[in-house]
Amino acid sequence: MNFPDGLFGNAWAFGAVLPYALIMLWAVLRAPWRRLGEGGQANVWLGAIVVLAVVWSLKAGVKPGLNLHLLGATAFTLMFGRPLALIGLSVVLAAVTFNGALNGIEAWQPFALNALALAVFPVFLAHAILRGVERWLPAHIFVYIFGAAFLGAAVTVVATGALTTWLLWLSGAYAAHVLLYEYLPFYALLGFSEAWFNGAAITLMVVYFPHWVGSFDDRRYLGQKK
Repeated sequence: MNFPDGLFGNAWAFGAVLPYALIMLWAVLRAPWRRLGEGGQANVWLGAIVVLAVVWSLKAGVKPGLNLHLLGATAFTLMFGRPLALIGLSVVLAAVTFNGALNGIEAWQPFALNALALAVFPVFLAHAILRGVERWLPAHIFVYIFGAAFLGAAVTVVATGALTTWLLWLSGAYAAHVLLYEYLPFYALLGFSEAWFNGAAITLMVVYFPHWVGSFDDRRYLGQKK
């Protein structure tokens, strides 16, 4: 998923800087920073960043830019909402990019473009799926887990794969037949893995640490008074 240096021209790489900067400004201004000071929430947020930095480092691929890795964007969004998820995933991407730059693998030129594709898009999509589940489906804990977490994660990662495929084709980085036969189909398998990774994480937290999952409301899904 991560686009390496030189795969996109400067127009693509630097053209993504302004929209990414505006979105991050919105995230910083709207983020519920006070929440991080309550009940060890800051440790949970930072711990999620560390876990995802490791997960993003475990990727497979045979050609530059055609690599695959789990995202975890759905779980992060369900736990902390869009602003903190965007900031957290940006830190994850910065850590992975910095580590790759030290080893001569990654570079900072496409950072904003990577952030738009791998943080902004999946976070907003995961949030939209959550809102759809809340509006159109019954208020039940299993609906939340399987709809917003499991299915939401699968849809999010497959849609992210479709977006990166479209960008790689539109920029001329790879021919359409290469992307359609050697890259995009693998997102079906990745979607299944992403669903289990995010769904299992949210399930465990809802059962044992429900206060870690900001989007989970006991009163709505369990009929309990806080």
